[in-house]
This record gives sequence, structure tokens and C-alpha cells, in this order.
Amino acid sequence: MKRSDFLKNSSLLVGASLMTNSLTASEKTSATLESAAGQPFKLDYAPHQGMFSSSAGKNFLDEIKYMHDLGFRSIEDNGMPGRSVDEQKKIGDLLAQLGMRMGVFVVPKGGNGANSLAAGKQDFVDIFLKGCRDSVEIAKRCHAKWVTVVPGDYARNLPIGIQTANVIEGLRRGAEIFEPHGITMVLEPLSDTPDLFLRFSDQTYEICKAVNSPSCKILFDAYHQQKNEGNLIHNMNLCWSEIAYIQVGDNPGRKEPTTGEVNYKNVFKWLHSKGYKGVVGMEHGMSKSGKEGENALVQAYREVDSF
Repeated sequence: MKRSDFLKNSSLLVGASLMTNSLTASEKTSATLESAAGQPFKLDYAPHQGMFSSSAGKNFLDEIKYMHDLGFRSIEDNGMPGRSVDEQKKIGDLLAQLGMRMGVFVVPKGGNGANSLAAGKQDFVDIFLKGCRDSVEIAKRCHAKWVTVVPGDYARNLPIGIQTANVIEGLRRGAEIFEPHGITMVLEPLSDTPDLFLRFSDQTYEICKAVNSPSCKILFDAYHQQKNEGNLIHNMNLCWSEIAYIQVGDNPGRKEPTTGEVNYKNVFKWLHSKGYKGVVGMEHGMSKSGKEGENALVQAYREVDSF
């Protein structure tokens, strides 16, 4: 056989072999994901209302049941404080019946641009503390153990050290309200605007250490921290003792995992290796609409959960 013919035939054989291996791997992945359908995930991912409304309808209780059928074991509902007392109770009762957990909701007026804790103003602190007291009652009804707090914007007329001390003092008083009830307020550093006081994981870690309460910990939202600082696994590891809650969303776009640049399979594998048993909030939009988007959402989480 001529050398040129040998090389040509060898290339064809190698190409066919690679294609066969690729198809086999793809088929194995599909089979694995299909067999996992409806089974609980390795980590406790928590959808929001509306993520499955095309399949389950607009009634949140029906949607929660559908989420459970898909394998999810927690939910999040930032707007829980805006629901009626009766609806809060019904949601809590259904979660208990299904063996599901309630993730975070946002403390009403728990610190924002209009009443930043960094300013140290008594009126702002009073608004925050009222939100904490109200949150205790809401949490009792829906069986929540975590509530989100964002301290608000910078008070740029004050030195940064004074602002930080003001935030710590306000949070200490909030923690005193939550501690007797076993509720943890989780502080969320955000990337939405540079006006926000709380933006970085190490900054939040420092504040939690200073508050020194089991009721004041970090909500590490990987979407925001990918934008603000990157190096997700390293920074989570540095702050691990103070992290009580995780949220995710891919970047850019803030859609489901696999749509952006974050290798969530590795992130989730690391969380699992750390023994993380908390909630992973699905704090993002969806890349597609309707039932197609809902199927893509579940497929994405099955994929990144298959570590």
C-alpha cells in the first residue's frame, strides 16, 4: 500500500472512531439525564413562581406541586411579604406536606436606597427593625428559615469606616430579633449599581464576623459575584464559615446554567464536596419561553447536577 493511501485510510478510521465515541458519550449523557427525571437533585435547587407556569398554570400551589414532581425540593419567593396571610399559610402547609423547604424572601424595606443602614439614621434603622419583626411572623406562616437583607446604598457624605460601623450596628439589632426564632438573615452583596454599599464577598464576611451572630450570614449569589469579583470557588472557600445560602444565575444574561460563562457543574461539584446541604436559589431568568423554556431549564439543571 502506498504511504499516501495508508495515511488517508488511517484518517478515515480515526474520524469514524471519534464520531462513534462522541455519539456514545452523547447517548450515555441523554440516558443518564432521562433516568434522573423526577428524582431529587444532588443539591437543593429552588425555583421561583412563574418558572413552570406554562405547564402547571398560574396558581402557585399547583406550580409547587409540579416543581416537586420534577425533583425540586425547595422554592424561593422574594415577594412572600406581599402575599396575603392566608396564602402564606397555604404555601407553608403545602411545603410541609410535600417535604419541601422554603428558601429566602426579602425583608420588607430591609435596607434600600431610600433608607440605607450605612447612613446611621434612626428613622432608617426603625424601618429596618420593623421589617425584621414583620418577617418573623411571615416566616412562621411559610416555615422560612432564611431572609434576605440588603443594607442599601452608600452614604457618601460619611467616611467608609463610619458607614461600615453603622451597618454592623443596625444588623446586630436585627439579629437580636431573629435569633430567638432560629431565623438567619443572609446579607447579599449585589452588582446592580455601584451605589450599593454591599458589593463584595470579603466585605460581607468582615461584617458578618463583626455582627457575630448565627442569625447574620452571607447569601453568596454567584451571578452577582461573577460580575463583581469572579474567582467564585476560591472566594467562596475564603468566606465559607459565614456562607449560609447560595443563589445562581449564569453570566452574561442572568439565565439558567449552561447559557453563559460560568462552569456551574464544577461549582456545584465543589459545593457538594464541601457538604453543603442548604438551598441553591434559582435567581435568574430563562433563555427560552413557554414549555420549551421550562424543559430547557430542567435539562440545564440535570446537566450541571450530573457531576
